[in-house]
Amino acid sequence: MASEIKKIAVLTSGGDSPGMNAAIRSVVRTCAYMELECVAIYRGYQGMIEGDFKEMDARSVNNIINKGGTVLKSARCEEFRTKEGRQKAYEQLRKHNIDAFVVIGGNGSFTGALLFNKEFGFPVIGIPGTIDNDILGTSYTIGFDTAINTVVEAIDKIRDTASSHNRLFFVEVMGRDVGHIALNAGVGAGAEEILIPEQNLGLERLLDSLKRSKKSGKSSSIVIVAEGDKTGKNVFELKEYVEEHLPIYDVRVSVLGHIQRGGSPTCFDRVLASRMGVKAVEALRQGKSNYMVGIRDTKLVLVPIEEAISAHTAIDEELIRVSDIMTT
Repeated sequence: MASEIKKIAVLTSGGDSPGMNAAIRSVVRTCAYMELECVAIYRGYQGMIEGDFKEMDARSVNNIINKGGTVLKSARCEEFRTKEGRQKAYEQLRKHNIDAFVVIGGNGSFTGALLFNKEFGFPVIGIPGTIDNDILGTSYTIGFDTAINTVVEAIDKIRDTASSHNRLFFVEVMGRDVGHIALNAGVGAGAEEILIPEQNLGLERLLDSLKRSKKSGKSSSIVIVAEGDKTGKNVFELKEYVEEHLPIYDVRVSVLGHIQRGGSPTCFDRVLASRMGVKAVEALRQGKSNYMVGIRDTKLVLVPIEEAISAHTAIDEELIRVSDIMTT
């Protein structure tokens, strides 16, 4: 199998994350180093179906390691969910003599790749690119470190105005299914309370926490809320509840939204993406398929894609304990 891999494609799929460009660059330059042909697929699986391909060489990826987003673009592709759509994609890959591909994305992207491989036996390796850090089998996903640093920087600025006006701020961050961003950024920014999907702390505990903060002399407070938190229906309902039961607080809401996805990737994400890109191409050359490149204890590992998409990563219980102590 290893000798058959002569031409590798690379694509980004699903939500963008900082560091995707560094991963693209790594795949392309590793192919050049190994004297393999490399093809970029634009617009994810949609571009695969439509044959939106471009030959790449080492110089094609100059000056992109520092850029956020993805130069290959990304798209949700309903057609790829159908057997007919995947058949079209396969025909395009064969037409362009592509032997294998690397997909940079999250759970949905990996699910599509796994199904594609099962149907056509087409070699594929995944690189985890998502700010949510929710993929099983890897301690970090590309983009997570940048996202939490972006959130911490925003919270630091919000705290300046909160303390100037004696206000309580609810800051909503991304995390529909997991609270990794909220928990890490909340601890790093010194939030007074952190609300995450994994723990329904209840409205009464939130009120008690805010009362203690006020009693201890704090004139302002920051509460980090993951968008999937179960304490209230949404962050604005939390605001109304606190205003009703604790009128001493002047409450504001800040929804950080998609600024968490953008921006120049941190050094950590650039290095991680570079390492994972090299590992992905090496794995394909070694005849490996249906694996995701992960990192555990600073070492790169190959994780079966089926395992990677089987569940979300568990929240760090030790960090929750640290958070409880820090918010005392």
